[in-house]
Amino acid sequence: MVQNVANVMQDLDPEDFHLLSGVEHGMRFSEWVKRGKLTEFSGLTREEVDYRLNRCLDRELVERKTIQYEGIRLRFAGYDALALRTFAKRGTIEGFGAPLGVGKESDVFEVQSYRPMALKFHREGYTNFREVHKERDYASDSEHISWFYTARKAAEREYEVLETLYPDVSVPRPEDQNRHAIVMEKIAGAELARTKLTDQQVRPILAMILRELASAYQEGYVHADMSQYNVFVNEQGVTVFDWPQAVATDHENAEEFLARDVRNLFGYFERKYPSQIPEIDQSALVSAVREGSFDSIEEFEE
Repeated sequence: MVQNVANVMQDLDPEDFHLLSGVEHGMRFSEWVKRGKLTEFSGLTREEVDYRLNRCLDRELVERKTIQYEGIRLRFAGYDALALRTFAKRGTIEGFGAPLGVGKESDVFEVQSYRPMALKFHREGYTNFREVHKERDYASDSEHISWFYTARKAAEREYEVLETLYPDVSVPRPEDQNRHAIVMEKIAGAELARTKLTDQQVRPILAMILRELASAYQEGYVHADMSQYNVFVNEQGVTVFDWPQAVATDHENAEEFLARDVRNLFGYFERKYPSQIPEIDQSALVSAVREGSFDSIEEFEE
């Protein structure tokens, strides 16, 4: 879907973006925007709204539904187009490349800037925003909420965390953020889940990840969703990514989330490399990570 948007960007006129921005503005107040309100929200004439709306419908940037009125709302493709246009106008990105990863809650693509970067579109809430609204702190304080609000708040939260942690923690360098999208450093290497470590690498890599979690805690954040799917491994070490669900260390459940992150990591390494992972005092290790005193796994062997 996003690649198709990149392909049609050059076909869109400034007035098409006025229409999309008008729908976006209207969705602040209602999930479906009354068609009659689009002249006010977009600044276009009624005739121009009709023309631009048909163009955007044909390109699947918006959708319409007849309820008690004719309602219009953005599709994610339309929201993507608005974010891409903003990044292009800022000079953040100059070209759109291949997908780097497509998941349930985000899509990541390579983009061109002064060097290759990664563009992450948050998708939280598009198909299950009620569940996301219930579970994510950034969505819990708004009575009227929509999928694009949830996705935008996730992007804002992740960008804020990355700005705080970089460069003291090995996370992708943040470059820019707009709406539900983040432009960040493209990380070389392979996902931990897809990496086959040698016996000599297992404990050092696990220790590296734990030290990054310890550093993040000292900088004020717990990842809170740690797994083998959000760590990149390369010759320089490890990079921890995917931080939208991070919680501040003064959160009432921060220590619980930190302990869960550590358990998840050890669980993965124990399953994949059982002969290399010793029995440890996890409680003491979690305390050391929290206090920033963790150095090596061997210290906590039982």
